[in-house]
Amino acid sequence: MRTVFLICALLLGLILGFSCTVPGGGDGDGDGDGGNGRIAFMSDRDGDWEIFVMEADGSNQTQLTNNASFDEYPDWSPDGDRIAFCSDRDGDWEIFVMDTDGGDQTQLTYNDSFDDKPDWSPDGDRIAFASELDGDDEIFVMDADGSNPTQLTFDGGSHPSWRPDGSHIAFDSYRDGDWEIFVMDADGSNQTQLTYNDTYDDNPAWSPDGDRIAFESYGTWSDMEIFVMDADGGNQTQLTTEGGWSPDWGPAK
Repeated sequence: MRTVFLICALLLGLILGFSCTVPGGGDGDGDGDGGNGRIAFMSDRDGDWEIFVMEADGSNQTQLTNNASFDEYPDWSPDGDRIAFCSDRDGDWEIFVMDTDGGDQTQLTYNDSFDDKPDWSPDGDRIAFASELDGDDEIFVMDADGSNPTQLTFDGGSHPSWRPDGSHIAFDSYRDGDWEIFVMDADGSNQTQLTYNDTYDDNPAWSPDGDRIAFESYGTWSDMEIFVMDADGGNQTQLTTEGGWSPDWGPAK
């Protein structure tokens, strides 16, 4: 299911002619500035999807990956020294990390499955990601070096997003027949459904204080909008009315 979602997203990007750029970090959306004023993003400007970085004002755009394969969904480590991303360079989608200049690209997962959407834990010790290892989209966590992979969900899950204090992970799941937002403890316990809508709700992103969650909701690609809610699912409020997706909270100031 998530494979179909990704293909549709990429096709939409090609049709609209945009580069997927979302500043931030540690939000489950796989992009960020690592706290060092730069933005990592993915672009298909060279004919396939590659990872780039740029300054916050858009200057010094630099390509970090250069493969015939697709390299996507960058996510900065909290200390700003490494970037996690996913790539299909070995024939299926796997999680990789690299230095911020593109050096030392290292493969972390070696599964015959679709592994994507890496998200660093706030302490930088672990990476959450989505995988189809058991045939369905599920959330896993592993140590930052790829060791000790642990499955957290068993009823479906994707788009993991760590709460800023590291205590919880928000995610989306198709387990009730459409995409809804859920939250669980960082060890996978206490999985709780937050949205109960007839539309698709996905791509959660925590507020810096951990009190709210932004997400996208849509019935079709043409009516996707951004919503926000309390961390317990209450007070769901629509923020955009002319289209919006991939919400990402900026750091508190």
